[in-house]
Amino acid sequence: MNNTNTQLSAPGSAPAPAPNAVLRVPPAAPAAAAAYFGASLAFHADVSDVASALAGDGDPGFVVIDTRSTASWDQGHVPGAVHLPTALIPEQAEALLDKAVPVVTYCWGPGCNGATRAALALAQLGYQVKEMLGGFEYWAREGFEFETWEGRERRDADPLTAPMDAGDCGC
Repeated sequence: MNNTNTQLSAPGSAPAPAPNAVLRVPPAAPAAAAAYFGASLAFHADVSDVASALAGDGDPGFVVIDTRSTASWDQGHVPGAVHLPTALIPEQAEALLDKAVPVVTYCWGPGCNGATRAALALAQLGYQVKEMLGGFEYWAREGFEFETWEGRERRDADPLTAPMDAGDCGC
């Protein structure tokens, strides 16, 4: 680890030492940060928000797409999700999806970019799309019910991913 922390400074002057690695690169200006984080929310949804929308009365206004293989789908998936593996999107999306309805993609979890690849493929075909952050891993870890080839299951929520004594995390 490099402990020589410097911040950018005016041309011709010596770099000012940064107080720590977090501030080695200064934070963005508030307007730039607002634009970035606003855009991020246009592209992403978290599992709690997806679960809440699906649990509500009526149509949530979007469809959830599981982009994994059939073996992965059988192992567990979000109830009501459509199974559409990423590789099959170009040939099957139009038969399964309505371009007027936004799509939320998911794959295994944060270490997998399959949902991102699927979201890109769908966007290139003209669909409005968001990626569900955390994927199936966080769906199960947060204690939401899921379906397997054997039926429905629910695991206890992981206290590192979901509030234990409250209905929501407050964020």
